[in-house]
Amino acid sequence: MDADKELILKHKMTTYKEEIINAMNNLASYDDTIFIGQSVRWKGTGLYWTIEGIPESKRIELPVFEDVQMGMSIGLSLEGFVPVSIYPRMDFLVLAYNQLVNHLDKMEEMSDGQFKPKVIIRTAIGSVKPLFPGPQHIQDHCSALELMLKNVDLYKLGRKEDIVPSYEKAYRSDRSTILVEIPDLYDS
Repeated sequence: MDADKELILKHKMTTYKEEIINAMNNLASYDDTIFIGQSVRWKGTGLYWTIEGIPESKRIELPVFEDVQMGMSIGLSLEGFVPVSIYPRMDFLVLAYNQLVNHLDKMEEMSDGQFKPKVIIRTAIGSVKPLFPGPQHIQDHCSALELMLKNVDLYKLGRKEDIVPSYEKAYRSDRSTILVEIPDLYDS
């Protein structure tokens, strides 16, 4: 069986959730990656279980301060790390737009090319099942972000086949990337 057919079969046998876990484990295999955010070392959000197999030495747990988290991610990037900055919901990422839009996206231009941070931002559109968490937890801000950002890529992960390649592309890119998961697809 050729490699392409084998990859297609593999994706048919795994779920969206398993592909997320595969992508996180792939990222964790690189020496320079570090995972940062809420519920990265202790349970608390639905994204925790996707990184629980990653060594704790690669995880930095933070309190709820999204803007500071993005600033820390930028700083880690400037020190040679590739931070995977985890925001459990897009609605929480809104609180980091100052750092995201005004700093991460513009730093290369502001520094005349001297600084070019690369951050992988992992977030999700809040799940509406099994319980509806309220409208402030399920918003899709992809279109707004695409209008605001010039130098940060954004991938909405609507198909499980796109998950691992999109995270790998984000790691290999010289640009920052936002990857938006859809938890309502985790079991598909």
